[in-house]
Amino acid sequence: MKPAGRGTLTAGARAALWALPLAAALAAFCIGRIAVSPAQLFAALRGEGETVVAITLFRLRLPRILLSLLVGAGLAAAGVAFQALFANPLATPDTLGVASGASFGAALGILLRFGMTGIQLTALTMGAAAVALTWLGAAGRRARGLSSVVLSGIMIGSLFTALVSFVKYTADAESQLPAITYFLMGSMQSASWRTLAFGAPPVLAGCAVLWALRWRLNLLPLTEDEARAAGVNLMQLRAAVVAAATLITASCVSMCGQVGWVGLLVPHLCRLRFGENHLSLLPASLCVGAAFLTLVDTAARSISAAEIPISILTALAGAPLFILLMRRTALEGGAS
Repeated sequence: MKPAGRGTLTAGARAALWALPLAAALAAFCIGRIAVSPAQLFAALRGEGETVVAITLFRLRLPRILLSLLVGAGLAAAGVAFQALFANPLATPDTLGVASGASFGAALGILLRFGMTGIQLTALTMGAAAVALTWLGAAGRRARGLSSVVLSGIMIGSLFTALVSFVKYTADAESQLPAITYFLMGSMQSASWRTLAFGAPPVLAGCAVLWALRWRLNLLPLTEDEARAAGVNLMQLRAAVVAAATLITASCVSMCGQVGWVGLLVPHLCRLRFGENHLSLLPASLCVGAAFLTLVDTAARSISAAEIPISILTALAGAPLFILLMRRTALEGGAS
């Protein structure tokens, strides 16, 4: 682990970080089955050029790019929050079972033939219910702090995973089962202005809360007495962080299914470069997460004629990269 004070963002680093999502978005606009040159892109932005290009850019690719940026940034921020909350770099946005609960809600919505808005609402509700059950399960007399919460989250996550399997078992094999399976594997294909209108506000609100609390995230590993001495109510801080991260994760799953590795890998990448101080770590993770998922989604819709689910690509890219990061961290720790 790096010292908490390491990695303060300079003006140049901030500019580079904020340029990353913009560069990824510009690349996503140009790359696809219908290639668009930068000249055509800027002509379309001026209201000139071919109608087909304008339709491709603004009706098809723009909502999808915005969704990728939003989900990438949101999941990375949720990963940072949970890793800080549990003082565990292996914590993910699904540590409390929220992703599993939201996945069950989405699968149930598809089974009941809800529209996209109904699926999103059901996913959000079940994601929140999963976290509530996790906290209730950890609130017994013999609860041992956050370790009890983690164990309860694992159990609740397993419960909702079983419920997802039950929904798949009862779904129509010709239409509903493929739709449920493909949605839960993660895809931006359902991106639309209606999807963003319902799903973006919870993600933005959760990210705003975490941004406002980013310096306090450094205090989460402290004991109750140490936090009180610093003038912070640790229970209220934990509740705010959990609520914000839950809102982000559930909304992301409701819009595009489960997208793995972003909440685990991106904070690790940023932590190696910018250290443990959340004043730097959270902004860096937001920018890198947005750029990373936008590039992955661009690859998912461009590599082959049939779109590849995002979780497949994030796992293929994330697992080897995470192993390299772990080896590098071990080597640096041995050298020190």
